This record gives sequence, C-alpha cells and structure tokens, in this order.
Amino acid sequence: MTDLDPQVTEAFKALSDPVRWSIVRELAKRDELGFKTLEELLPLSKSAVSYHARILTQAGLLTVRKQGRNYFYALRKELVRELVGQLHALAPADRRGRPAPLKGLRPAR
Repeated sequence: MTDLDPQVTEAFKALSDPVRWSIVRELAKRDELGFKTLEELLPLSKSAVSYHARILTQAGLLTVRKQGRNYFYALRKELVRELVGQLHALAPADRRGRPAPLKGLRPAR
C-alpha cells in the first residue's frame, strides 16, 4: 500500500463530517460566503461554525479573506476536482476500461 499525500488525507478526513460537507456544498454554489451567512445557514453556535470552517481551511479546502472584522470563505474548487478525480481513479472499471461512475460525483476535467 502506498502512502497518500497528507493534504489529500486531511481533505478526505475533513469532508467526512456532515456539517463540513454541508459547508462545502453551500460554497460550491457560490464564489464565497461570509461567516455571518454561514452562521445563518447552519443550526450551530458561532464557535461550532468557526471550528468547522477552521478544519476545512487547515485541510486546504477553503481560503479565507478578511475584510475589516468580517471573514469570507471560498472553496478551493480545483482541489475538490482533484479529489473527485482521485476517487474516480480508485473506482472499478466498466467493461470498456472506463472508471465506473461514483454516485453523486463527476470526474475531474
């Protein structure tokens, strides 16, 4: 078994949490979201939202921009595409040698 890139491992670990997955899904729809908007979207305390955003940022999935006293988060979509591509590479091939589709995911382009 080969070692995985630590960033890939951390990204998949971060995505395994349902709250963090919902943050990623929301950010995938937009260019960026302010912290206040995340607070309104999630039924969590301010500290819990902050914790989950920090985990995603440390895993390299989000970038953070500070403007005044406000924080804005953006999804690193190129990294997500790379992760999806790696998942597709692991999927068993169909009869034509193409990776079988993974439920709910599209291959990286």
